[in-house]
This record gives sequence, C-alpha cells and structure tokens, in this order.
Amino acid sequence: MTFKNHISLTLFYLLSVFSLLTQSQTAPPPLYAVGPGGNGGGRWAVLQKSIGVSAMHMQLLRNNKVVIFDRTDFGTSNLSLPTGKSCRRNDAVVKLDCSAHSVLYDVASNTYRPLTVQTDVWCSSGAVHPDGTLVQTGGYNTGDRKIRLFTPSTTTYAAVDGSDGDDSDWVELPADLKVRRWYATNHILPDGRVIVVGGRKQFNYEFFPQNTPPELFSLPFLNSTSDRFEENNLYPFLHLLPDGTLFIFANRRSISFDFTKKRIVKEFPAIPGEKRNYPSTGSSVLLPLRGREAEVMICGGAPNFAFYKSEKLRIFVEGSRTCGRLRVSDFNPKWVMERMPMSRVMSDMILLPTGDVLIINGASKGTAGWEDAVDPVLNPILYYPTQPVHSKRFRVMNPSAIPRLYHSSAILLPDGRILVGGSNPHVKYNFTTFYPTELSLEAFSPPYMGPEYSYLRPTIVSVEAMNNVILYGHKFSIKFVVACNPLYREITVALIAPSFATHSFGMNQRLVYLDVVGGVQQVTAFGYKVNVVAPPTKNVAPPGYYMLFVVHGGIPGECAWIKIDN
Repeated sequence: MTFKNHISLTLFYLLSVFSLLTQSQTAPPPLYAVGPGGNGGGRWAVLQKSIGVSAMHMQLLRNNKVVIFDRTDFGTSNLSLPTGKSCRRNDAVVKLDCSAHSVLYDVASNTYRPLTVQTDVWCSSGAVHPDGTLVQTGGYNTGDRKIRLFTPSTTTYAAVDGSDGDDSDWVELPADLKVRRWYATNHILPDGRVIVVGGRKQFNYEFFPQNTPPELFSLPFLNSTSDRFEENNLYPFLHLLPDGTLFIFANRRSISFDFTKKRIVKEFPAIPGEKRNYPSTGSSVLLPLRGREAEVMICGGAPNFAFYKSEKLRIFVEGSRTCGRLRVSDFNPKWVMERMPMSRVMSDMILLPTGDVLIINGASKGTAGWEDAVDPVLNPILYYPTQPVHSKRFRVMNPSAIPRLYHSSAILLPDGRILVGGSNPHVKYNFTTFYPTELSLEAFSPPYMGPEYSYLRPTIVSVEAMNNVILYGHKFSIKFVVACNPLYREITVALIAPSFATHSFGMNQRLVYLDVVGGVQQVTAFGYKVNVVAPPTKNVAPPGYYMLFVVHGGIPGECAWIKIDN
C-alpha cells in the first residue's frame, strides 16, 4: 500500500466500477449495518509476528513511518543492532548491549529497521515539534533527565540493500532536563514549545526549549492529587483548550491552567467513581473541536487500593465501567457519566477521522504494573459521541486474538487503520508465562474500512496550498475523487494531530473540524473540490504537521499531510 496519490491508479479504479455505478444510482448500503449498540464489526490483521521489540511507546511521523521503542533496563531485546551501530555500555543490567530497543516501522512497505537509543527510555514521554521532529523526554536510570530528538527523513533513495536509504536515528542532546521525568506527560503549546508536566515525585513542570537560564515551575496541584502508597496521578492527562489554557487531570481532579501566568484559572468538579491515572490507568481524549467549545472524555480506571490489592494480595479488582464527559467550556461544567459494555483498565482511546472514539486494549481486572492485571479485554469498543441516545453510543467490535495489557500502545495510521503493538507485563521479556511478552504488530480496521464502502471512499488528489502549508484563518481548497456520481452523503474535513502513545494515553492527540465554505463543487465526472477554512488560532490547533482527512458520509480516505504555520 502507498500513501501517495497516484491519479492513474485512481482512474483505473474508477473505470473498473463505472459500469456498476451507471447501472444503478440507488442509495448505498447503510453505514455500520449493525448500528450503534450492536455487536461485531471491524477486522484484525497481523502485520508483523515480531519486530524484536515490544511497542511500549509509538509515534507516527509525517513521512508515514512510526518510531517504536521499549525500555533498555531489562537486558537484550530480540533484535540486534546492525554492524557499525554503537552498542550501549551504560546499563547496569548488561555490560555491553548490542541489541536494539527502538525500531522505525514503515507503514507503506510493512517493514522495520533497528534504531539506536543510548539511555533508558522506560516510561518516558514525547511530543512532535512544529518542524516535525519528535522531542522525547525522560525515562529511568541514566535516561531519566535526557532529551532525545528524532527527525524524520524526507529524502529517500534506492539503497544497495534494497531499502529506501532512510538512515535517520536518535540524537541525544547534551543538555538535560532540570529534574528526572519518569511517568511524565508532554504537550505541544501554541508558541511551539513543549511543556513537560509531572512524573514520579515531581510536582512541577518545565519547557523545551528550556528557558534561559533553565527554570523549574512548581505545580502543587500534582502533590495534592497523589494518593499515599498508590499515587494514581502519574501520566496526568493534558489537553490544550481553545482558550489557550491547559486542561490537567490527575487522579479524579482537574484544572484549567494558565502556563503563561503560572496560575490555576479554574478547578472542575471531581469525576465520580474510580481513580483514572497511573497505576489505576484510564484514558482520555479531547473530543473533536468545532469552534471554541471543548469537551473532555475520560474512560476506565480502577478503584482506590486496586494497585495495593493486586501487588500485595494478588486480588484483582474489577476495573471501571464508566466514561465521563465534561464540557469544560461551559460556565458551570458538570460530569455526565455513561457506562461501557464492559469494565476496562489500561485501554487506549483513539480519535477516528469520523469523529468517533475507539477504545482498545487493556484488561477488565487489576491495574497497571508488573503482572497486576488479568482477564484481557480483546474487543474494542466504538463510541459515537454525537449519538443522542446514550444507550446507543457504544458498539462492541470484533475481538483480537492477542491480549494487549500493560505496556501496550495504539495509534491512528494515515489510511484510517489502527496500529496496535506491545504488551509486556513482566520485568523482563518472558514468552512462556501467562500473557507473554508481545513483539507483534497488528492493524485493526474499523468498519469504515470495509470493502462494501470502497466506492464511497474519497481519494485526495491535491491540497491547493503552497507546499501543503496552510495559514491560520485562511481559506484553501482540496480536490478529491469518489467513485460515485453524484455524492451520496455529506463531506466533512478533519485535521488530526498524531499522538505520542504510551501507557494508555495519546499525548497531543487532537481532531479539529474545518468549516466548509460554499458546499462541494463537482469539477469532473468523479472529481470534486471543497473550500475549507484553516483553524482560526494556535490555541485551537498548535503549529505543526497534521493528517488531513476528507470524510464522505462516515467513510474517510487516506490522509494528506499538511502543516499549519503563521
């Protein structure tokens, strides 16, 4: 599969279905035939049985490649470094480690190659800088204060070994963070900086690039949300709100925080029910943005003392069955609670191009931690945020055959599939026990990927902007083709920021709908043009690279990458 738009292939496809389309112009089959509230749907495919590394952390880059990495303090991985790459000599576990702990996965070719990471990246965090570089921070041991960069290659060539010639790799900066960052959370800000918040015993935050001189800023809110013995406030959920403040959620409480004036603007009501952050580990998304209204959704988690019971008593408490939605832009916000079809802890939540939310991975009992959860939840859930009947908002999808528990991850791919990897609830790689270490990669295809919707799927031909760079508040055009005439359903255009996924939270994940101006114009038999307006401000969409999806009545095509700039 390729993510380049080849018009010749598109025309070939259109001709192949032309006779079918001219025979009948009846309405297409209903989308998601089972409908909200039903069961079944979606397809699973194993992409790689082993990449040699367990996918604890994942980040999609603008060249359609995914940086994947694990930790380094458990010994050697199942993937060797190539000749010429420097072995690690700074690990207390093995004196000389010549195995890879990171890979670069090429989505188009379904191939991967080893990368070199020099210090321990265990339970670290990341965000993509506006120039497309992954800024990755913290970890454990020698890596707990490190800042690492991974810049995607944009020029490739046919190498002698048959590869595309991409030799990009990790770079560690000589300057360190102010304090250790283990289980911290990062977010890109409107001014292009990255804020790094919290971590184990760190009730503070700092920025990258660092202030001159480097500064550390206190955040007592994190201290007040830390439970004795369990914490339950690690990997806090961060979301940039359209008013420019930062939503910070830890344990059961949340605030909007003005990071420019260093003050709490508002404290929201506590979410009812269970604890929601590590190790109780629920997940969160900022629901799709239209205008300046903002709504946060949080699902799953575990009751108080669930970690203690699993860790010390080997009693695995049932996880949370609830999701809460909070319209933070309201004058007097209140949590609206809903019940999922099953209990979940350690699930990932992913925004789909349709605006729906996929809840995937995790367990039904226990918490995050070494061997602290049982009963994997194999069925993803599709959640429809705009469905007016609450009882019809959840739909259970077809199950995977592979449990994805502690240290698993999932991200959205440019073609609309979900890349799923990882799961290692053990101190070391262990392939012979219950819930063995997983080195595989899978793809989950939501129902909109079904072949019965192929002729409704739009293919982007061009984005009419110089070098695919769009300016805030400016109008631009998108040309696309659909193998049906006329269009059957509404066209929407969505921008999605790719997330840094680890420990059940997609850092920086964001979906912004673009306003369509003047409707959709038909320019050829199967070609269309739509004019849209870029996001109005950096608060709505921070500068950087986004996946642009055209969605035809609930069926998205492959994305085009665009950059939002001043």
